[in-house]
Amino acid sequence: MRLNSVLTYVLCLLTAMSSAAAQANDYPTLDRVLYVQDCMRAHPGPVFEMTSKCSCALDTIATELKHEDYVSMTTIANAMSIGGERGNSIRDVPSLQPQLKRYRLVEATALRACFITDDPVK
Repeated sequence: MRLNSVLTYVLCLLTAMSSAAAQANDYPTLDRVLYVQDCMRAHPGPVFEMTSKCSCALDTIATELKHEDYVSMTTIANAMSIGGERGNSIRDVPSLQPQLKRYRLVEATALRACFITDDPVK
């Protein structure tokens, strides 16, 4: 009888903690879906496995970055890949480099934490 009450307490505590963490820095569903799709495209593999791993990566990123910072940083990262003169107008702004560097570090850490590698042999 006592074991059941302890298990119930632990489950309630874990549920409360996970919902608080999820609400602490919640990203809109669209941003979550787009990130997971891009991640899966960049890291092909079994669909269920990669959906889980890519979702994990964004959850990890969300613990490090506020949504507004995430939007700014991903916009900078995406704009850096624009070729030609339009891309140069973004690449030539030194004040954007620290944000880009931080985003790449946070993302790389999240990918490693969620067991996503670029190594084709798993």
